[in-house]
Amino acid sequence: MAGKKHGPWTIKERLLKYQNHWVNVFEDQVVCPDGKEGIHTFIDLKTGSVVLPLDGDGHVYLTREFHYGVGRETIEVVAEGVEGKEKPLEVAQRGLKEELGIEAEEWIDLGKVYRFTTYMDNPTGLFLARKLRFSRQRLDSTETISMIKMKLEEAVEKVMNGEINSGMSMILILKAARYLKHERAKPRK
Repeated sequence: MAGKKHGPWTIKERLLKYQNHWVNVFEDQVVCPDGKEGIHTFIDLKTGSVVLPLDGDGHVYLTREFHYGVGRETIEVVAEGVEGKEKPLEVAQRGLKEELGIEAEEWIDLGKVYRFTTYMDNPTGLFLARKLRFSRQRLDSTETISMIKMKLEEAVEKVMNGEINSGMSMILILKAARYLKHERAKPRK
Protein backbone atom coordinates (compact mmCIF):
# COMPACT_ATOMS: atom_id res chain seq x y z
CA MET A 1 0.00 0.00 0.00
CA ALA A 2 3.01 2.31 0.34
CA GLY A 3 2.51 5.46 -1.69
CA LYS A 4 -0.96 4.61 -3.07
CA LYS A 5 -2.69 7.67 -4.51
CA HIS A 6 -6.19 8.22 -3.15
CA GLY A 7 -7.55 11.32 -4.86
CA PRO A 8 -5.43 14.22 -3.60
CA TRP A 9 -4.23 12.07 -0.67
CA THR A 10 -1.41 9.53 -0.59
CA ILE A 11 -1.82 6.51 1.66
CA LYS A 12 1.60 5.51 2.97
CA GLU A 13 0.38 2.67 5.19
CA ARG A 14 -2.95 1.21 6.35
CA LEU A 15 -3.04 -0.32 9.84
CA LEU A 16 -5.93 -2.51 11.03
CA LYS A 17 -6.93 -1.26 14.51
CA TYR A 18 -10.13 -3.25 15.15
CA GLN A 19 -12.11 -5.99 13.43
CA ASN A 20 -15.31 -8.01 13.96
CA HIS A 21 -18.04 -9.59 11.79
CA TRP A 22 -19.54 -6.18 10.89
CA VAL A 23 -16.64 -3.72 10.77
CA ASN A 24 -12.93 -3.18 10.17
CA VAL A 25 -11.39 0.03 11.52
CA PHE A 26 -8.17 1.22 9.90
CA GLU A 27 -5.75 4.01 10.64
CA ASP A 28 -4.12 5.29 7.47
CA GLN A 29 -0.74 7.02 7.58
CA VAL A 30 -1.21 9.65 4.88
CA VAL A 31 0.25 12.58 3.05
CA CYS A 32 -2.54 15.19 3.07
CA PRO A 33 -3.48 17.30 0.04
CA ASP A 34 -1.41 20.16 1.53
CA GLY A 35 1.71 17.93 1.59
CA LYS A 36 1.76 17.47 5.37
CA GLU A 37 1.83 13.99 6.91
CA GLY A 38 -1.02 12.87 9.10
CA ILE A 39 -3.46 10.10 9.91
CA HIS A 40 -6.96 9.39 8.62
CA THR A 41 -9.44 6.85 9.93
CA PHE A 42 -11.19 4.55 7.47
CA ILE A 43 -14.10 2.35 8.54
CA ASP A 44 -14.96 -0.65 6.37
CA LEU A 45 -18.54 -1.34 7.48
CA LYS A 46 -20.55 -4.25 6.10
CA THR A 47 -22.75 -3.02 3.25
CA GLY A 48 -26.44 -3.74 3.08
CA SER A 49 -29.86 -2.75 1.86
CA VAL A 50 -32.95 -1.08 3.25
CA VAL A 51 -36.48 -1.74 2.06
CA LEU A 52 -39.86 -0.05 2.41
CA PRO A 53 -42.82 -2.38 1.78
CA LEU A 54 -45.95 -0.65 0.44
CA ASP A 55 -49.34 -2.36 0.11
CA GLY A 56 -52.07 -1.60 -2.43
CA ASP A 57 -53.91 0.64 0.05
CA GLY A 58 -50.93 2.96 0.57
CA HIS A 59 -49.77 1.52 3.89
CA VAL A 60 -46.08 1.01 4.63
CA TYR A 61 -44.67 -1.48 7.11
CA LEU A 62 -41.88 -0.35 9.40
CA THR A 63 -39.96 -1.89 12.27
CA ARG A 64 -39.97 -0.91 15.94
CA GLU A 65 -36.87 -2.21 17.65
CA PHE A 66 -34.46 -1.35 20.46
CA HIS A 67 -31.17 -0.21 18.93
CA TYR A 68 -28.10 -0.60 21.07
CA GLY A 69 -26.24 2.40 19.64
CA VAL A 70 -28.90 4.97 20.57
CA GLY A 71 -30.14 3.09 23.64
CA ARG A 72 -33.84 3.22 22.77
CA GLU A 73 -36.54 1.90 20.49
CA THR A 74 -36.76 3.48 17.06
CA ILE A 75 -39.14 3.23 14.11
CA GLU A 76 -37.25 2.38 10.93
CA VAL A 77 -37.42 0.72 7.54
CA VAL A 78 -36.17 -2.84 7.26
CA ALA A 79 -32.36 -2.87 7.16
CA GLU A 80 -30.15 -5.87 6.51
CA GLY A 81 -26.45 -6.50 6.02
CA VAL A 82 -24.89 -8.49 3.18
CA GLU A 83 -24.06 -12.13 3.85
CA GLY A 84 -21.44 -13.65 1.57
CA LYS A 85 -21.73 -12.55 -2.06
CA GLU A 86 -25.38 -11.44 -1.98
CA LYS A 87 -26.50 -8.70 -4.33
CA PRO A 88 -28.33 -5.66 -2.86
CA LEU A 89 -31.76 -6.91 -4.03
CA GLU A 90 -31.17 -10.34 -2.49
CA VAL A 91 -30.24 -8.68 0.80
CA ALA A 92 -33.44 -6.58 0.72
CA GLN A 93 -35.60 -9.62 -0.07
CA ARG A 94 -34.05 -11.72 2.72
CA GLY A 95 -34.25 -8.88 5.24
CA LEU A 96 -37.91 -8.15 4.53
CA LYS A 97 -38.86 -11.82 4.86
CA GLU A 98 -36.85 -12.34 8.06
CA GLU A 99 -37.67 -9.10 9.89
CA LEU A 100 -41.35 -8.62 8.98
CA GLY A 101 -42.40 -11.89 7.32
CA ILE A 102 -43.18 -10.11 4.05
CA GLU A 103 -42.44 -11.18 0.49
CA ALA A 104 -43.04 -8.96 -2.52
CA GLU A 105 -43.63 -9.55 -6.23
CA GLU A 106 -42.49 -6.09 -7.33
CA TRP A 107 -39.16 -4.51 -6.39
CA ILE A 108 -38.20 -0.98 -7.33
CA ASP A 109 -34.54 0.00 -7.02
CA LEU A 110 -34.35 3.59 -5.75
CA GLY A 111 -30.57 3.78 -5.94
CA LYS A 112 -28.03 3.78 -3.16
CA VAL A 113 -26.84 6.05 -0.42
CA TYR A 114 -23.54 6.38 1.41
CA ARG A 115 -23.83 6.71 5.19
CA PHE A 116 -20.83 8.90 5.99
CA THR A 117 -18.48 9.65 3.11
CA THR A 118 -15.66 11.16 5.15
CA TYR A 119 -14.69 7.89 6.81
CA MET A 120 -16.56 5.11 4.99
CA ASP A 121 -17.21 3.60 1.59
CA ASN A 122 -20.48 1.93 2.51
CA PRO A 123 -23.13 1.96 -0.23
CA THR A 124 -26.58 0.93 1.00
CA GLY A 125 -29.20 -0.19 -1.54
CA LEU A 126 -32.63 1.46 -1.35
CA PHE A 127 -35.70 -0.55 -2.37
CA LEU A 128 -39.45 -0.09 -2.52
CA ALA A 129 -41.36 -3.38 -2.37
CA ARG A 130 -44.95 -3.79 -3.65
CA LYS A 131 -47.53 -6.55 -4.22
CA LEU A 132 -46.95 -7.97 -0.76
CA ARG A 133 -47.58 -11.40 0.77
CA PHE A 134 -47.49 -11.83 4.53
CA SER A 135 -46.22 -14.77 6.56
CA ARG A 136 -44.33 -15.02 9.86
CA GLN A 137 -41.14 -13.31 10.92
CA ARG A 138 -37.88 -15.27 11.19
CA LEU A 139 -35.90 -13.23 13.70
CA ASP A 140 -32.43 -13.90 15.06
CA SER A 141 -32.21 -14.64 18.78
CA THR A 142 -30.93 -11.09 19.40
CA GLU A 143 -33.83 -9.38 17.58
CA THR A 144 -37.12 -8.19 19.07
CA ILE A 145 -38.81 -6.47 16.14
CA SER A 146 -42.44 -5.49 15.96
CA MET A 147 -44.20 -4.38 12.79
CA ILE A 148 -45.72 -0.90 12.54
CA LYS A 149 -48.32 -0.25 9.81
CA MET A 150 -49.17 3.29 8.72
CA LYS A 151 -50.04 5.29 5.62
CA LEU A 152 -47.02 6.46 3.64
CA GLU A 153 -48.11 10.07 4.20
CA GLU A 154 -47.98 9.48 7.98
CA ALA A 155 -44.47 8.03 7.66
CA VAL A 156 -43.40 11.13 5.71
CA GLU A 157 -44.89 13.32 8.46
CA LYS A 158 -43.02 11.32 11.11
CA VAL A 159 -39.79 11.92 9.17
CA MET A 160 -40.50 15.64 8.98
CA ASN A 161 -41.37 16.00 12.68
CA GLY A 162 -38.42 13.91 13.88
CA GLU A 163 -40.29 10.82 15.12
CA ILE A 164 -38.50 8.78 12.45
CA ASN A 165 -34.89 9.95 12.53
CA SER A 166 -32.73 7.10 11.28
CA GLY A 167 -30.85 8.45 8.26
CA MET A 168 -31.44 5.46 6.00
CA SER A 169 -35.14 5.35 6.93
CA MET A 170 -35.64 9.06 6.31
CA ILE A 171 -33.96 8.92 2.92
CA LEU A 172 -35.87 5.85 1.74
CA ILE A 173 -39.28 7.09 2.94
CA LEU A 174 -38.81 10.48 1.25
CA LYS A 175 -37.40 8.97 -1.97
CA ALA A 176 -40.27 6.46 -2.14
CA ALA A 177 -42.86 9.21 -1.62
CA ARG A 178 -41.26 11.29 -4.38
CA TYR A 179 -41.04 8.28 -6.71
CA LEU A 180 -44.72 7.45 -6.18
CA LYS A 181 -45.78 11.08 -6.69
CA HIS A 182 -43.99 11.11 -10.07
CA GLU A 183 -45.36 7.67 -10.95
CA ARG A 184 -48.95 8.88 -10.35
CA ALA A 185 -48.28 12.01 -12.44
CA LYS A 186 -47.22 10.04 -15.54
CA PRO A 187 -49.84 9.89 -18.29
CA ARG A 188 -51.48 6.47 -18.67
CA LYS A 189 -51.14 4.78 -22.07
